[in-house]
Amino acid sequence: AALVGVAPLNRDSGTLHGKRIVWGGRAQVRATLYMAAIVATRYNPAIKTFYQRLCGMGKAKKVALVACMRKLLTMLNAMLKHRTRWQMEPPQHA
Repeated sequence: AALVGVAPLNRDSGTLHGKRIVWGGRAQVRATLYMAAIVATRYNPAIKTFYQRLCGMGKAKKVALVACMRKLLTMLNAMLKHRTRWQMEPPQHA
């Protein structure tokens, strides 16, 4: 997530405690993931529900969108790790 730029990083120094912000990463990958997250918030039921829940809790829309980007990245990593295709319904574990 840090490589793509969707992991929260802190700006602490000594006794100074700064905000946790999301920045950096590879611009092309981040831009692609951003566009995928925008589409997913409209058409993917799982991501759409997640996005609406975050916005309903008072999160800013861009903050909620970055959270969706991270969620999509986690899903894609799991698909690569387990060599599976996209499944609309999550697999049921025993």
